[in-house]
Amino acid sequence: MNQTPFDLAAEAADFLRSHFGCDRIDLALVLGSGWSSGADQLGEPLGEIELGEVPGFSKPVVSGHGGALKLVRTAGGKIAAIFTGRTHYYEGRGVEPVVHGVRTAAAWGAQTLVLTNGCGGLDPAWAPGTVVLLSDHINLTGDTPLRGATFIDLSEAYSKRLRDLAHGVDASLPEGVYVQFRGPQYETPAEVRMAGVLGGDLVGMSTTLETIAAREADLEVLGLSLVTNAAAGLSETNLDHTEVLQAGKDAGPRLAALLAGIVGEL
Repeated sequence: MNQTPFDLAAEAADFLRSHFGCDRIDLALVLGSGWSSGADQLGEPLGEIELGEVPGFSKPVVSGHGGALKLVRTAGGKIAAIFTGRTHYYEGRGVEPVVHGVRTAAAWGAQTLVLTNGCGGLDPAWAPGTVVLLSDHINLTGDTPLRGATFIDLSEAYSKRLRDLAHGVDASLPEGVYVQFRGPQYETPAEVRMAGVLGGDLVGMSTTLETIAAREADLEVLGLSLVTNAAAGLSETNLDHTEVLQAGKDAGPRLAALLAGIVGEL
């Protein structure tokens, strides 16, 4: 009998229980571009493992993306699993590896998921370094982690309760709609204009598929985007991955403090 994605997630969760000696976690975080520098400030370290050693995971393929799973006890006494890397849809391995971390966290007992990413911003008021809470998303990958007649309500894909909690930590956080393209090429100016016409405020290459899988598993989701650059066509300069990484480094201290504050309240 072929192993299902849920079987593989259960196997990974069992492996992590044994490795860390931790029966269940309370929450999980996926740290995208620019966010990994804050991992060490999220709580008391309980252990760490390279993701490539865990069933179903692989080493990161993109420069600037971490590749470890860290276990911490937060200031609020919760046990959190921190994924410092993720598999992207543009790697061409299908949707299941993209959402494997989410399903593993759910199988390990998590009830809350924090998804972060770096993205291009459509609002000129959001300079590089701005953090935006995700209020909704548009999935332009043409794919989904759901199989068969699995009808999941996404009316509130990103929890209003968690957004309100984040606003309690930083009242200045704006909210926006995230549009995921397939990648790995950056969006063209015309595609960015299309995203705006559709109702998008941010463009990127991750997050929406993970959110769908999280809602299937009944996880409450908080999404946070770091604007690393103005989207294509909205700036006089061309897009460059090294500049994206630099924007994340420059925003590191603020991201770390913000994440620590939010996680401490979860």
